[in-house]
Amino acid sequence: MERRRLLKHGLAAAGGLLVLRRGGLARAFLGACPPLEESGPTLPGIRIAEHRYSRPLLIPPVMPRAGTHQELDARFDDYEIAVRQLEQHVLPTALGLLPTTVWGYGSIHAPETFSYPAFTIEATWRRPVRVKWINDLKHPVTGRFLPHLLTVDPTLHWANPPGGLDGRDMRPTFSGDCPPAPYDGPVPIVTHLHGATAVRQESDGYPEAWYLPAARNIPPGYAKTGTFYDHYKRTSPLGHLWEPGSAVFDYPNDQRATTLWYHDHTLGITRLNVYAGPAGFYLLRGGPDDLPRGTLPGPAPAAGDRAGTRVYEIPLVIQDRSFNDDGSLFYPKRRGLPPDSTHLYIPRGDISPCWVPEFFGDVMVVNGRAWPYLEVEQRRYRFRILNGSGSRFLLLKMENGLPFWQIGSDGGFLPAPVERDTLLLAPAERADVIVDFSGVRAGAEIVLLNLGPDGPFPGDMAAPADPATTGQVMQFRVARATSRDTSTPPHRLGLPRLEPLGEPRAVRRLSLNEVSSDVDPEVGPREALLGTFSRPGSDDPRPLHWDDPVTENPATGSTEIWELHNFTMDAHPMHVHELQFQVIDRQPFDGAVRGPDAGEEGFKDTVIAYPSEITRIKVKFDRPGRFVWHCHILEHEDNEMMRPFQIGPMPTDIPKR
Repeated sequence: MERRRLLKHGLAAAGGLLVLRRGGLARAFLGACPPLEESGPTLPGIRIAEHRYSRPLLIPPVMPRAGTHQELDARFDDYEIAVRQLEQHVLPTALGLLPTTVWGYGSIHAPETFSYPAFTIEATWRRPVRVKWINDLKHPVTGRFLPHLLTVDPTLHWANPPGGLDGRDMRPTFSGDCPPAPYDGPVPIVTHLHGATAVRQESDGYPEAWYLPAARNIPPGYAKTGTFYDHYKRTSPLGHLWEPGSAVFDYPNDQRATTLWYHDHTLGITRLNVYAGPAGFYLLRGGPDDLPRGTLPGPAPAAGDRAGTRVYEIPLVIQDRSFNDDGSLFYPKRRGLPPDSTHLYIPRGDISPCWVPEFFGDVMVVNGRAWPYLEVEQRRYRFRILNGSGSRFLLLKMENGLPFWQIGSDGGFLPAPVERDTLLLAPAERADVIVDFSGVRAGAEIVLLNLGPDGPFPGDMAAPADPATTGQVMQFRVARATSRDTSTPPHRLGLPRLEPLGEPRAVRRLSLNEVSSDVDPEVGPREALLGTFSRPGSDDPRPLHWDDPVTENPATGSTEIWELHNFTMDAHPMHVHELQFQVIDRQPFDGAVRGPDAGEEGFKDTVIAYPSEITRIKVKFDRPGRFVWHCHILEHEDNEMMRPFQIGPMPTDIPKR
């Protein structure tokens, strides 16, 4: 049966928008095995939507620094930031539910700063930032580790602390007929600053550089750190500062002013860790690629702001989530194949029992609140928009047709402002936009719509989101201006000059692939893989796994064209660590070349690779080291759609398994 038709039947119970490709929900015991728990949110999004636009948008404050220090001729801003468990009212209070348990980053010196999403790190061009990232997912009194809020599938190629030093960062093997129980031990964490360039490999958040909390009850024999944590602690000039449950990273901030964000990047568990909440904005300002103060709408939130301070530059992280009737987060606990599919699950088969190919929640959450509203004045606003969803592509549109003036993307300002009726954002993409409310009557209410699909994105909008739930994002309430707007109208803005990358020295052909079950190909994808081709000039893709030998080894200082050949049926947001690239063009396998889409003319770190097309990007590799490129659909990233690459000579001391 054709996959799209089967997708329609893979719908979770109780209003959730869980996509389980080729198969419905199981509602019976799996033979003699213990039943895998049912997957379906018990609080439908439509019930939550009855109370939408009842609470104001939360605007993330600025993360407080722990201090500053001087090293040679550089002044560093210092932070000590932990991940902790907390309670927060994500859902409308009119539902009468307890707060939702989430995870969030915060300053260890200011307990009130722990939040979902995190407070914003404000950084300055060429002023380095040093962060001590702390895994504090343990009980504050007993010191015992906290288990995950969500179901961890131990059959993936993942961090695998129970494997010990010899079995960590592997896909475990299991015997018997029944799927193994979900992992319930301490949670591994490692933080990645998404979009940062010229970062040392030790500070990038490599997926195998994770670490457990310094809890008092880590089970004997568990690996407390990932393979590369130990390696990088030895090679990093900051390694002497790394303590149990933490790592210290430096960010040079020697790149164009732009919108970055930080989030977890642990091998095989990123989708769950990010869904639980820990993520935040990192805004880099200043330098020759920024605009003078006052040119753009502002101010932005600043350290020391008093309650009620008016700001006109606002970051927006848009995410989809689902919930249970007690207010807790819902995420699938199982793959959801039919009751007679026991033989397909690991260890008897090759399907991971708890991993799902994609997940689409039925509630839109902006800055940690479901369907909030924002009171705006009759003036211009600057919004830094991030699609922080795991799988969902967004197509944003103002209900009244008010345009977005896009001035920047992942890597800073565009060559010129672009007037857009809609904004397409894949997971992890950012858009820096100006919206002018000055011509809207006071008292008007405008809904920010989402026209993107409630399922995998094939490259068209044939099936838009449910207009009653995920088709609405937030509401703007227009009020009279309280002061004169002195910012420059967007159509008159002159943006900083864009320096193009140099001529490429090589063209690298890469493949995006989807692999079906060897036991029963009709049940849907087993995993998604990146890869190369079987031989030069061939059109026969060669899918590779995470732990296959490195195939991308560009020389330090070189510039290359990467051709991303997408052999799957869906679009994938492809992210390359350590650099910002330029989108060159796209070409259907059997069609003509077309240039970059609107809003892609600047620098990017994440690009949409459409199905049955070649997406070409120009990439320059400056700093030597081991980094990764991957799909930013987090379910794909967690199940093999990620590959390491090495800039510069292949080191001889890289950990081997």
